[in-house]
Parts: sequence; structure tokens; C-alpha cells
Amino acid sequence: MRKMLLIATVVLNIFSMQGFVPANQDSESDITILDRDNQATTQITDGDGLRVQVTLSQPIAQQESITFSLGETSLPAGSCVITIGNTSCTTDSFASLGWYWDPNGIAQNARIVQAKNASGELVGQSDPITIAPRPVVMVHGFISNWQAWDSYLGPQGYLASVGLHGFAIGDGQVPGVMNTGVITNPVGHTNSIAQNAEILGQYISNVKQQTGAQTVDLVVHSMGGMISRYYIDRVMQERDIAQLIMLGSPMGGSDCSVLPAALGFFLPASIEIRESYMRGVFNQQITQRKGIEFYDLAGTAINEAFKSPCTDIPNDTVVSFGSINSIPLQSSQLEVIHSDLTLSDKAFADFVKPLLQKTAGSFISSPDPAPVSQADSPLQFTRVYTGRVDPGASTELTINIEPDVAVASFALYDASRSVTTIVRGASGNVIELNAETNGFIRIDDPSSLLYLGYGFENPRPGPWKVTVQATESTPATGTDFAISVYFVGGAKLETGSSTLVPQLSENVELAASVSLNGQPLEITQAQAIIRDPEGQMEILDLSNGQNVSATWAPRRAGTHAVDIVVTALAPDGSSIERTDFLAIEVQPGLSTGQITLNLVLVIAAVLLVIALLVFLIVRGAGRLARKTHSN
Repeated sequence: MRKMLLIATVVLNIFSMQGFVPANQDSESDITILDRDNQATTQITDGDGLRVQVTLSQPIAQQESITFSLGETSLPAGSCVITIGNTSCTTDSFASLGWYWDPNGIAQNARIVQAKNASGELVGQSDPITIAPRPVVMVHGFISNWQAWDSYLGPQGYLASVGLHGFAIGDGQVPGVMNTGVITNPVGHTNSIAQNAEILGQYISNVKQQTGAQTVDLVVHSMGGMISRYYIDRVMQERDIAQLIMLGSPMGGSDCSVLPAALGFFLPASIEIRESYMRGVFNQQITQRKGIEFYDLAGTAINEAFKSPCTDIPNDTVVSFGSINSIPLQSSQLEVIHSDLTLSDKAFADFVKPLLQKTAGSFISSPDPAPVSQADSPLQFTRVYTGRVDPGASTELTINIEPDVAVASFALYDASRSVTTIVRGASGNVIELNAETNGFIRIDDPSSLLYLGYGFENPRPGPWKVTVQATESTPATGTDFAISVYFVGGAKLETGSSTLVPQLSENVELAASVSLNGQPLEITQAQAIIRDPEGQMEILDLSNGQNVSATWAPRRAGTHAVDIVVTALAPDGSSIERTDFLAIEVQPGLSTGQITLNLVLVIAAVLLVIALLVFLIVRGAGRLARKTHSN
């Protein structure tokens, strides 16, 4: 019997020397969670940076790989290798993203981390770790504020229903208020995307300080997506965003924004939403994601062109599905209009909620994509017609529609949302507008880029007359309006700019040509209507002919709206009007002080080089003289 006990002891010693630790000895192993300051902790917030350490009771004789997981699940929690002769190892630092949720979307307020060796045997487990969920920061869009997120906030809000705490920028929970436009002051200037991104950064920092969290989720609407992208690319110093969840954010801009911009309203934000700016400037420069995944929900309530007021189909009235997908990201669709995306319980339940409840191991580091080339819009626009109506008055506009136009779609913007329209076709008859026949839509939302929309399939060629009429609700001071019309079919305008990002005072070559059925048309009049960031307007005449051009030298830095408006002669002698809406971001030049300083530095560098050459020549001559003397 004593002999058998001796043999058993020897066998156990051999196993121990080979690095094996029996499962029933896991109490002799210590599993420790280390925070980013390398201190042991038992309390974290989902997304915090962590390391996991295992310490065995005795050194091992053979290298051992250790894998950590959350409890008895397969959800990963890092790995490390114990080398020969050591008792412990520690994982690399990682973000504990998704630790709060299990695969069924059930909150886990506490977790135990288990350690297993390469054979799958349990080495040990940690004490319970208390976990708090990540905060959710919400970012509103154009002409909006924190109240856009009322459905998400408060004890009865969407977020509270799943145990999450939401912060909407500007809500006063922590300091930070953006300016994307104030509906009561349309001529007041907004912040730029860059300026709002700085404010967003301060707000996120304040949320982190209040909650102790290291990482937040961003849930954003519309222009909030551009602001958030700028924050991630240019402002964020260390990653503090788990994921970017967007609702109707126009990654390729929206041509509907030309309506308020034509009135000089909400500058520069209304220019920065333009397709030309987003595709030609913003998307070429703002490309860093720093591992963050982008998601965007596209509203696709409108699927027929004549029912689409000012952008390509399918769309949510102002943002097209194509714009959502103009950069690589993960997109989804829902039949809802733009202004309802933050209100829709279905948008939350089917799109936002599952992303907020992602589990450990489902966060994939997203690479930075290459800049996407600017795509041509399938739509052709007339100029934006602007005017003003006083109480009890009306204004009539004439819009010519040439043959071969398959669709003509009208959009009207009125900041007071108080006017009505009467439409007479080329026959002279009044057309009764309704949703089924003309896609008539009224959007009584101050944050929307339009108020009224309607369209026509195969419209009769000739002059169409639109009367904009005041109503009883029109303000006593009157109201300004803007109308855009796009055509599918008919003539095609092509424009070009030698650069969309010139330096101050740099010559910019603007060019345009018009064709119909592939044949070039003679341009009888062409202008570039340029509005600077302060709203000051400049009109530049282009030459006449089939290919027209002009040179413009910007005198102010910032984002400029450049509308190239041309009138061409159709084969039947009628006039064809087309407009392209460019956005050009003028870079600031060097100040006099900077130029002087640079000049001083250049002169100093030249003098230093000359002095060094003289020193080398004198030194070489001295050596040669000494050598000659010694000979």
C-alpha cells in the first residue's frame, strides 16, 4: 500500500513538472482584472480598457497558453502565454466592449472571468466583476436641438426600456451645446461641422467624467453623422467611441439643402450638406475611422421619382439611399420619412437596440477605406427660384419645361411653413395636387430641408406657372421662399472646377456645357452665383458658346456655395435652363506674420548653410597649407 502511494505521488509530480494543473486545483490560481492604470479592480463600465492576469500556485516546466472567457460562455476575454519557469501571464490591453450583454440581449450586471489552458481545462476564475452599461451620447442634425431625442430620453424613453442612460448634446445634463441652425433666426450663422465637432468632443469628455466611463456609443441623426465623423477623424485623441449608429445621415449630402442656402439661410451648415461638398470635399478628407464601425439607417418611404421632391430615389424625402451608401458602411432600410427617424419605435427596436446590445467578440475593428470618387447625380436641376410674399399677397413664377422630360419634381422651402401654391401646367389649367397623382407632401417640421413637394410624370412641354400664396398663418412681416425643380430626362448640364479646395486668392477655373440627346447646345447665358460663408453674394459671368468658362479668385476663406446657372438654346429655339450646385472650400492663406516668419527662417537656414560651407572651405584650406608646409 505504501508503495502504491509513493508511485501516485511520483506521477502527480511528473504531471506538475510538465505544466499540467488539475481542474480541482483551480482555487490555487488567481485571476485578476487590471484597469488601464494596471490596478486590480472588480468594477468596470462596458468598454473600459482592461488586462486579465492569471497567477498559478507554482512555476511550470512547459510553456502554457491561457485563454480567458466570460463565465462559462465562449465570449472572449483575452489570452496570454505563461513561459517556462514562471507562474503568471497577463493579456494585452483590450476594450471590454459588449461585456454587459449576453447573446440574448439580457443585461449582465456581474461577470466572472474563467481561464482555461490549451487542453480546455479550467485553470481558475475571477471573483465577480460588477459591470455598468456604456452611456449613449445622441447628436442632433440640421436646424435641430436635443429635443429631437425626446423619445429616447427620460424614464419612459427607448433607452430606459433597456436599462441605458442617454445624453443628448445640449440637454444640460453636462455642458455642451452645438449650433446647427435656429429656426427662429434663419439668417443667423451656424457653426461649421468642424466647430460643432469640437463641441461634441467637449460634451463626450464631460459625459465620461460624470459617469466614469471610458467609451460611449454615438447615436446620431442626419447632419449629426457628419459632425461625428469629423470628431472621430480630427478631434478624438484616443478612442472613446464604441460605434457610430446613424439615422438618415447623408454621407453623400443632399441636394435639398440648396433651398435654404439660396436664401442665405443657416450658413455655412446649409452649404456643407450639399452633395458637392460631401462627395467632393468632406469624403476626400475625412476618412479615418480608428477602428470604429459605422452603421446608417436609410429611410426609404419614397420610391417613385415624381413623389420625390428634391433628391434621387429611394429616399426619406431629403436623404437618398445612394447618399447613405456613398461611403463604405453597414446600412439598413426602413419605410419612414427623415423627420420620423428619431421618433420611430421600429427604428429603435430593429436597428438601434440590437447594436447597443452587441456582445463581446462582435466588435470588429473597421479599417479606414480609401476616399470614394465623386459620382454624378442622375438629377438635373433648374435654378433655385426665390421670392417673398407678404400677408394677403402672392408671387407668380414661370418655369419652362422642354420636350423629352420624363419627370419634373418641385420642392418648396418656407421657414415659416405658412404658404400654399397654385400650379398651372403648360396648358394653362390649374392642377389639383394630391398625394396619389402628384406625390403631394407637406412636411411641417422646422428641421426639414423642405416644406412642400410634388411632381409630374411626362409633363407637357412649355411654360409652367407656380403661384406662391400667403395664408392666414403667414407672419405679419411676410416670408421668404425658395423653389427648386429637378428633371429626369431632357437636357444635361455638365460642370467642372479646377479644384474644390483652393487656397485664398488662387485662380479657380469654372466650366460648363449642355447637351441634349448627346448633342452639344449653344449656351446663350451663363453665370456663377457665388455666396461666401458670411452670405455675401458675387455674380461671375461665364463666356458664351458650347463650352463656357470663367476664372474666379476667392477673397475669403471658408465654404462657398457656387451655383453655375446656364441658359441654352434648344434645337426648336426654346430656352433650356439648368443649374449645378457646387461647394468650394477655400483654404486660408498665410498671414503677413507667418510669411515674415517663414522668410526669416529661410534666410537663417541659407546663412547657416553658407557659414557651414565657409567653415569647411577654410578648414580644408588650413589642412592643405599644413600638409604643404610639412612637405
